[in-house]
Amino acid sequence: MHELLPEGEDLRRAVKWVSGNLQENPDQPVQLLVQKAIFTFDLSPRDAEFLIRFYSTHQNDKP
Repeated sequence: MHELLPEGEDLRRAVKWVSGNLQENPDQPVQLLVQKAIFTFDLSPRDAEFLIRFYSTHQNDKP
């Protein structure tokens, strides 16, 4: 099935999934959601690292 998705589509879906979960419940631990997204969307190590960095950067931006 992964061959049918454009490159990077899994990462986009993972970001959307994590963001949606955070909108529903902002008090959730971000890194736990990120780890779930990595496995749920079967991200490559490179995409997983991007997702971890993306959300750790955004988490540090919170007041």
